[in-house]
Amino acid sequence: MDTEELFTDPRLTAMGLLLEAHAGLNAKLQPVLDENGVSSLDLNALMRLSRSPGQRLRLSDLAAQTSLSTSGITRVVDRLQRAGLVRRESFPGDRRSTYAVLTDEGADRLVRLLPDYLATVERWYTGLLTPGQLPAFLTCLRILRDSVHPEATAGQEE
Repeated sequence: MDTEELFTDPRLTAMGLLLEAHAGLNAKLQPVLDENGVSSLDLNALMRLSRSPGQRLRLSDLAAQTSLSTSGITRVVDRLQRAGLVRRESFPGDRRSTYAVLTDEGADRLVRLLPDYLATVERWYTGLLTPGQLPAFLTCLRILRDSVHPEATAGQEE
C-alpha cells in the first residue's frame, strides 16, 4: 500500500469520525451533567442500575458494563453512596458478592436529570437520524460493542 492510499484509508476516516462524534457529544452533554452534579461515569452507573432487574447489579457486573476496573467501580459506587444515590447490599448466602442498588434518591436524581439529558441526546445525536436510520444504527453499535466489549452485557437478561 503506498503512502497516499495509507493516509486516505477509509478505516482511518471511520475511526476519526467516531472519535470526533464521541468527543463532540460528550461536550454537548457535559453542561447537563454539571447542572445535576454528576459525572458521566456516575450517570452511566446510575442508568445501568435503573435499567437492571430490581435496580441492582453485582459490583463485578457493573464494572464490566461500565468498562471500569473493580477498583474504578468501587470509587464510583463509594461516591454515589456518599451522595445517597446508591447503597451496597450483600447477597444472602454469597458473602463474596456485593450489589450496588439504586436508592429512591438516586431514582429521583435520574428523573430530574434525564429529560434534559434526553433532549440533548435528541438534539445532537438520535434526532439527526431519520426514523429508518436509527434502528440500523443501533444494530451497528451493538455489533461493534459486542465484538470489542462482550462483557458489557454481564448481569443482564438478553
